[in-house]
Amino acid sequence: MKTILVATDFSERSDRALRRATLLALQFGATLALVHVVDDDQPRRIVEAERDAAAALLRQTAATLEEMDGVVCRTRVVLASPFLGILEAVADMSPDLLVIGPHRRQVLRDVFIGTTAERVIRSVDCPVLMVNAPPAGPYGHIMQTTDLSDCSRDALRRFSLLGIGAGARNSLLHTFHAPALRLVMGHVMQKEDREKHLADERRDAALELSRFVASVDIGQARQVLRYEASPAPHEILKAANEEDADLIVMSTHGRSGLLKMLLGSVTEQVFRTAQIDVLAIPPQREE
Repeated sequence: MKTILVATDFSERSDRALRRATLLALQFGATLALVHVVDDDQPRRIVEAERDAAAALLRQTAATLEEMDGVVCRTRVVLASPFLGILEAVADMSPDLLVIGPHRRQVLRDVFIGTTAERVIRSVDCPVLMVNAPPAGPYGHIMQTTDLSDCSRDALRRFSLLGIGAGARNSLLHTFHAPALRLVMGHVMQKEDREKHLADERRDAALELSRFVASVDIGQARQVLRYEASPAPHEILKAANEEDADLIVMSTHGRSGLLKMLLGSVTEQVFRTAQIDVLAIPPQREE
């Protein structure tokens, strides 16, 4: 990685993102780009005052990071809505990674148009890291996830190229379905029949996962299978907790359908509720 872009609103949430980005910059010898977005839908004098104050604070932060951590920093203030301002900064700077803090939940706004974070991960070409937990050092256990789709395969390759997983324990999680157990017949099946059906589905899922892993070079990652007894986001978060992972890696695109249109993607739902860091990898843009 050469450039890491950090979007900050100067809150404690953003401080977590900045610290994680600093650790990554030190690990990879990357340059930090600090960006703050000033909402330009305000009276001009207020916009100008906030712009000047933000620029001064960014310069002070950059100077401190360069002095204390030896990290090279660039700064920029963008006048726009938070969503469009981040997109503009990403387009202009072409970072290898965008780092953001956890969103502030606004219930009605989230329901109808999604959070700024969710809108960003749908729109940018670079990986997006949401830092939810206070950084305490390099990642120890990274849980990569897959739905066995082509987009997931590409995302795992992009993650491998980032190098974040080097030196950490890596696992690859796939959640699988057992359709008969979700149908009406599943409630009347004998316990032995249910267990046999689940074992058959697990065996088939293990074969599919093995074939998938053989088609993509993701290094040494332990394969983890989990029955999707509850919605996929819940199972992913439960697995991450049980495996003591401190980073979840997901693709921003995968298998789609009506359920995704109504409820949002699995990645976006994990973004909303995770207590640990989440890295969303978009598909590689075709030139």
